[in-house]
Amino acid sequence: MIAALEGILEYRGLDSVVIKVGGVSLQAYIPSSTLSRLGAVGDKVYLHTYLYLKEDNISLYGFASIEEVKLFQNLISVSGIGPKAGLTLLSSLSPEQLALAITSGNVDLLSQVPGIGRKIASRVVLELKTKLEKDWKGVAALPLAQENTDVIAALTSLGYSLREATQAASALPESKEMSLEEKVKLALQQL
Repeated sequence: MIAALEGILEYRGLDSVVIKVGGVSLQAYIPSSTLSRLGAVGDKVYLHTYLYLKEDNISLYGFASIEEVKLFQNLISVSGIGPKAGLTLLSSLSPEQLALAITSGNVDLLSQVPGIGRKIASRVVLELKTKLEKDWKGVAALPLAQENTDVIAALTSLGYSLREATQAASALPESKEMSLEEKVKLALQQL
């Protein structure tokens, strides 16, 4: 099993990188959150990895932290979630936000991730909620109030990424007196 890669970054794609380790260049698929943390081509990089083996596919997936690897492993253990959907979830939400959305049962937020429908999102919550409550107990995460789901939906419909919308909505003050329009305006000021 390949647990990590340390080498020179040779190529940066939209969802993958090529890292030269010794005399061998290895391709690793990575979420956009990890891609944004890597340096430029020619820089020395370090990735935690997960080797995915299937009868017709051998793929390497890279992550910035060991927590992301564990979360990815949990996600792909859910029926209907493959490595591509797991990467999409980790690209759309930070690991802390994703774990919080799952443990709080926020199916609406998970179903806003491209390629993840309500049925799959419900299955992820059902299968991983108790497991992640143990693993992510002490992690400080951005608060995701259930009533902010409409704000996130409005921001994503305006063209903001789910990650940007979630971060802006999590910065909103908790107030049940504010209307949806007021919350969206306040969130837009955060962006």
